[in-house]
Amino acid sequence: MTRFVKCFSAVLFTCCVALAQDPAPVPATATVPVGVTTTASPEVQDFQKIDDAWSTAVNKRDQFGIEVVLSPLFVDVSANGDITTRDQQVAQLLSNDDKTLYLTQKVVSVRMLGDTAVANGTYKLHHRVNSAEVDENGVFTQVFERLHGRWMCVNSQRTALPVNNTDKSKSKKQSGSELPFHIPIFSKGDKKSQ
Repeated sequence: MTRFVKCFSAVLFTCCVALAQDPAPVPATATVPVGVTTTASPEVQDFQKIDDAWSTAVNKRDQFGIEVVLSPLFVDVSANGDITTRDQQVAQLLSNDDKTLYLTQKVVSVRMLGDTAVANGTYKLHHRVNSAEVDENGVFTQVFERLHGRWMCVNSQRTALPVNNTDKSKSKKQSGSELPFHIPIFSKGDKKSQ
């Protein structure tokens, strides 16, 4: 009988402890769906300011402005695969004769990992290639490190987005198919051989 009383007391005590630890209710305004990023977050706004300073330094060919944003350990992978360091970026910026060079960047999301942050976004780069002016649109990933209380970019990689071809007749002739995608098993050529 005493064993029954002890077990019952232990179960009753456990239930009381569990009920006493009920979490405080969450206000309705604080509920945000998991996995949804917003451009209104303080991190996105902070890193947008950094990218704005970076773009302004490039557009004004400001050596000090670019050195404030880029870490001495900075490595850049451009959209065409060129790999450069911070010193090479500064040298290219100062020796570039392209007066049409203009960069804008928009931060879309930021992931904080302690003293490291990863920013993703889009960019537009207007520049001259040979004698033609080109508008390059793309996406970027930038890795930042907090050094002495401020964020500095240690790595950046850009990927150019494909240019939209508005001539529909060319794309039809190139694909050889009326469908938006081609499945070899069901192509027109297979029907002729049956």
